[in-house]
Amino acid sequence: MAGGSKTQKLTEEHAKQARIEIIPLIDVIFFLLATFVLFTLSLNRIQAIPINLPQAIPNPRPQDDEDKPITLQVSDNGNYYWNQELINFDEIDYRLGNYVAEEPNPRVLLTTDDLAKYGDVIAVLDLVRSVDPENPQKVQVSFETVYRPTGR
Repeated sequence: MAGGSKTQKLTEEHAKQARIEIIPLIDVIFFLLATFVLFTLSLNRIQAIPINLPQAIPNPRPQDDEDKPITLQVSDNGNYYWNQELINFDEIDYRLGNYVAEEPNPRVLLTTDDLAKYGDVIAVLDLVRSVDPENPQKVQVSFETVYRPTGR
């Protein structure tokens, strides 16, 4: 019988060693959670330079059809469109001269399609700027930034 009680004590000790205490484990988890929360809160203190960004103000839309700009489109192989009308490169200078002489506030919307060459666009831009050599800023030039099919 003496041997039986000794085996019983060994099994009780083994049972006590195999037990996992959950309360200290929860304490450690909460400590780690609090540490990471405090650490991430301290990361928000990044120093930055204050910058005043410009605000976009939309231009007022023209009320009547007379104040609309002419559309000058450049396409491939020397195709140029004046308000959706196919013209030659030589006609652009003549039409621009008439337009600037008649219009008190001349505006040109310069647009291209996917096939236009960079050099052709610059040549048209130079023509628009040279229409009035005494006052090169008289003609307001805008560039369209959305896709437009050829001749539209």
